[in-house]
Amino acid sequence: MESVRTIVYLSVCLSVLTSLCQGQRSADSQLPSVPDEPILGLTTNELAEALQGLLDEADSRVGLSVEKKASVIPRCDVGERCAMKHGPRIGRLCDCLRGTACNTFFLRCY
Repeated sequence: MESVRTIVYLSVCLSVLTSLCQGQRSADSQLPSVPDEPILGLTTNELAEALQGLLDEADSRVGLSVEKKASVIPRCDVGERCAMKHGPRIGRLCDCLRGTACNTFFLRCY
């Protein structure tokens, strides 16, 4: 039993030491850095600018859809259609005025 415990303890210590020493490799063993070579005829700066422009356009489009989802549900008057039936589910079209409720059979505010 003691020998198993000793083996487990040594293996844990060895794995901790190797993981700690992994980050302290010398700079000689690392690959040399590649100079700025054009990719598809563009330098990295031009590629970065193009990517930034693309991301800005995507942000502007995403902002509009978030604003639509965060908007308030419109109000329905009494007798107006307030819901639609989608198979077994009921989808709300608008919110009934205070003091009225959406009737799930007629799908109108009463």
